[in-house]
Amino acid sequence: MHVVYRFSVGGLENGVVNLINHMPESRFRHCVVALTECDPDFTHRVHVPSVEFISLNKPPGHGIKLYPRLFRLFRQYRPAIVHTRNLAALEAAVPAWAAGVRTRVHGEHGWDVSDPGGMLRKNQRIRRAYSPFVKRYVALSGHIERYLVERVGVAAERIERICNGVDTARFHPAPGGARIPLADSPFGSRDVLVVGTVGRLQVVKDQLNLVRAFAIARRNGGEAAARLRLAIAGDGPLRPAIEDEIRQQDLADVVWMAGERKDVPDVMRSLGIFALPSRAEGISNTILEAMASGLPVVATDVGGNGELVETERTGLLVPAEEPVTMAEALMCYASNAALQNSHGLAGRLRVEQSFSLDGMVARYTELYERLLQRRSH
Repeated sequence: MHVVYRFSVGGLENGVVNLINHMPESRFRHCVVALTECDPDFTHRVHVPSVEFISLNKPPGHGIKLYPRLFRLFRQYRPAIVHTRNLAALEAAVPAWAAGVRTRVHGEHGWDVSDPGGMLRKNQRIRRAYSPFVKRYVALSGHIERYLVERVGVAAERIERICNGVDTARFHPAPGGARIPLADSPFGSRDVLVVGTVGRLQVVKDQLNLVRAFAIARRNGGEAAARLRLAIAGDGPLRPAIEDEIRQQDLADVVWMAGERKDVPDVMRSLGIFALPSRAEGISNTILEAMASGLPVVATDVGGNGELVETERTGLLVPAEEPVTMAEALMCYASNAALQNSHGLAGRLRVEQSFSLDGMVARYTELYERLLQRRSH
């Protein structure tokens, strides 16, 4: 039983989808419980027909009022494993313990919008208070693993580090290495160089910083900058502010707000450079998807990004909230096609060797089975 705050578009949720779709059906059955809601459109990404989705419609605030309902749910379904994810769902470990679920796993995928660096002492205290109800932790990056040990006080031997994996069959470079423009994109010409990003439009993802960096690159990049275009895929509360910034920078003709997309692999193959301007990250699925698609990556040096991007080999890392530095990185690629190509090829190879979906599924399968074996002894 996977317990999440909301089962909708997002990197964490995509990871759950990939895990369910690729784990051996003969060995595991799955149920997804969202403390708030399971988005019906998003649940269609799960291809395993036996999976049940349960929405608890939790109101804002602490979830203690849900404890009786969660307790009854765990008693009814009697899951062998309850796997909660991130701080918003951690509280479900208490009713799972009370209901007699012996194998309780908690995954830490990244930081909440209100605590982008994981530095709020209140949140550290909350994690510490719930720690006795968790049997095993999964940290998606070394950065998160260190946080759990040093800030929360979790013993290192209770933590398993399992990085995200990407489907390299679904995300792959465009044939021949040439980008394939999207049918509805205003940037159909193959002569332009499209910088792109994919993700929910919210403060922690900081697409505003990317727009500002793009504007600087266009102004200061000389002849090479004239080819630059920007595509922003995703939707969310930051959209009005991004659109205002585009108007203020007079970029309406060279920036495309593509909205939420269901064709992300095609979006990746329509780009020349991938950019991730986040203020905080765990292990970014979109970076892995971009690398698998053969794209060089310009990303902020936060969270686990440095564990994915090998700077000067598969991409370039820049400080967060520094548009001038990000603009310089974008221009490195705009003015050097050979560098763009070599970093893209190296990124694809790195994903194949270290971040395959099969490898991630194998790690989770091994963890679950090992914990169940211990329970039976």
